[in-house]
Amino acid sequence: MSLCRIALLAAGIAVTVLTSACGGKPAPPAGGHTAQRTVLCTTFPIFQITRNVARGRDGLEVQLMLPSQLGCPHNYTLTPQDMQELARADVLVINGLGMEEFLGAPLKRANEELTIVDSSAGIEETLQYTTGHEHNAGEAHKHHAGHDAEEGEEHDHHHHEGVNPHLFASPRMAAKLAMNIAAGLGKADPAGKDLYTRNARAYAETLNKLADEMADLGKRLKNNRIVEPHGVFDYLARDAGLEILAVMQAHGQEPSAAEMARLAKTIREKKVGAIFTEPQYPDKVGKALARETGVPVGMLDPAASGPEDAPPDYYETVMRENMKTLETTLGVKEVE
Repeated sequence: MSLCRIALLAAGIAVTVLTSACGGKPAPPAGGHTAQRTVLCTTFPIFQITRNVARGRDGLEVQLMLPSQLGCPHNYTLTPQDMQELARADVLVINGLGMEEFLGAPLKRANEELTIVDSSAGIEETLQYTTGHEHNAGEAHKHHAGHDAEEGEEHDHHHHEGVNPHLFASPRMAAKLAMNIAAGLGKADPAGKDLYTRNARAYAETLNKLADEMADLGKRLKNNRIVEPHGVFDYLARDAGLEILAVMQAHGQEPSAAEMARLAKTIREKKVGAIFTEPQYPDKVGKALARETGVPVGMLDPAASGPEDAPPDYYETVMRENMKTLETTLGVKEVE
């Protein structure tokens, strides 16, 4: 076992996570210096949140495992370099909710003593992937794929099923992720617990204020009916009070000609206000539907990816740009 791993974790600590196995932690070296500890984050948004939570913690390095421009790793395969990074890490912070299915058995082989912090653990306000059928984003507990169509009624969707793992695309949910990450890091590194908690509370306050602004904007929009590329914006839609009427495609799978025709029909009949694409995937389908229906198309960014040198406030900047996009594509009501 490496010295940096021996120095990391307190004995007998179990993080509220997928797995936990920590070695004992000896007293800090003479002189008050702590050994370098490594916190590895699977995805870009989790990395950005963890950076804010761990800011100012001496001897702690937060690293990103997957490429920052990758986006959601639904079809990712571990590389030898990933295995080496896992072997060197002390803590791994994951998105959870099935986002990291690629880890699987290789994770234990890479590092049996790795502490895993599941940022989504215990969050109850999760959603099922939207079907796109008369989807009311404003009702948290009804915002799921369990709304069955009436007999003879068709759904306009081409999507994943199950719990939607894209919590990070919502400032409100990202605030909860920050608090979970702080709790996990605090258990793995008790000496830094107070710092992690303070940072997470401050960051969560910033994110919740941002979510409040989104909610206020949603009330002022002329038309809150949208089409999304896939389920990535379900939680963002809930924050902003948007109604998702259709879903264009699953990851990397374009709709068929028949599905495109049904989508266009839904967009016209339901008087959709805008079609939204995302920078992580091609926008060809969205633009084609916009040409077919005359409905404006815009690009929202779920912050699933970003530049390698992204600043700590990158997430907030992206979400404010999203609000500007919502204003320009959906329009805002005039103040009476």
